[in-house]
Amino acid sequence: MRISRGEFLLLSAGASAGVVLGRLDALAQSDGRTARVSAVIQEYDAQGFHRTATDVDHRSGQWLADQATRAGADARLESFDINRVDVHSAFVEAEGRRAVGLPFFDGGFTGAAGVTGRVGPPDSKLPVALVVIDSAGISSEGRSIQALRKSTVHRGIVAVTEGAHEGLSTSNAVDFHAPYGLPVLQISTEDHLWLRDLTARGLSIRCVCDAMRTPSRAGNVVATIRGRQADLPPVVLMTPRSGWFHCASERGGGIACWLEAIRAVASARPARSLLAIASSGHELGHFGLDAFLEKQPQLIKSAAAWIHLGANIGAAGGAARLQASDDGIEAMADEALTRTGGKVGARLPRGTRPGGEARNIHDGGGRYISLLGSGPFFHNVDDRWPAAVDLAAVSRFSEAFAALAVRLTSS
Repeated sequence: MRISRGEFLLLSAGASAGVVLGRLDALAQSDGRTARVSAVIQEYDAQGFHRTATDVDHRSGQWLADQATRAGADARLESFDINRVDVHSAFVEAEGRRAVGLPFFDGGFTGAAGVTGRVGPPDSKLPVALVVIDSAGISSEGRSIQALRKSTVHRGIVAVTEGAHEGLSTSNAVDFHAPYGLPVLQISTEDHLWLRDLTARGLSIRCVCDAMRTPSRAGNVVATIRGRQADLPPVVLMTPRSGWFHCASERGGGIACWLEAIRAVASARPARSLLAIASSGHELGHFGLDAFLEKQPQLIKSAAAWIHLGANIGAAGGAARLQASDDGIEAMADEALTRTGGKVGARLPRGTRPGGEARNIHDGGGRYISLLGSGPFFHNVDDRWPAAVDLAAVSRFSEAFAALAVRLTSS
């Protein structure tokens, strides 16, 4: 840590030597935390597209298990079966122009030939329906076109994705466990005017969603810190680790906070155990967390508490939201956030079904605190380090939730 003479004088004015050294030590710890957080997000971002059960996902899982081990936990990869979606080609084309996209992973596929015909709005009853999925629709995992996907009138759907940032912003496959309906091709905002022009001129397009489901394996990172009192129910710390693209802000902040909490609890020698899971399959209806819970369904209620570190923690231009099962655990989170300067812009009304993996715990009747937020690069191909990340915000949140994890495991 480097400190200027001016900073030293400000710290030491009117203070004892012990107080000055204590403040300097706090600054050093803060600098070390920020450096670790920065390194973790940069490394995660550089790994590539984090889709479940891909080579990147496998390598990233081993990397994260190694990180958790270095932070002081007993970490391992727990595998589960999944049908990986392999996309051969996904595009719409007409008049010699082609726009590449990505299909809904919980919908139907077309085969290599695709679907050919005129395109228009859903009420036109043309072979291909053209729709727009905005930021709210992306956040709600494409539910805005649920009914349309079951249509027997159309043969396919082209969905322009209009998130907060231009380009392609995909929807999660919430029904991945039971795919249904028409093929849906998600495309970039940049191609919207072109498609509207084709619609106005009554021209045919070719829409291809050529993909297959391949039996495969994916893995959750599971890390444990043994408590001094083995009979006490554990605290469970969870964050997703997979997503559509690089996910620097969507997943990076949560992963960094997860590791900092592990490090803090390991150093504290807790009374009760910490069980930490970083799950794959997030973008596929929380598939990895479901696989984990299937092996120990009683854990939802038997755990002393669940800490969920969700999407967009410290996303640049975003706002954080707290979701909690009860007033007591939310008050603990508030105390930790106040001490570290972590800013929360919204709170979920008590009893409301939360977003992210916290909903699995809510549905099962568990006790939980959940931090997640919004961000302009949500599910967007441009969710990259450093532009998408507010490093100072991630560092503050990591300090707060590390302190919360220590508090929850200490009694």
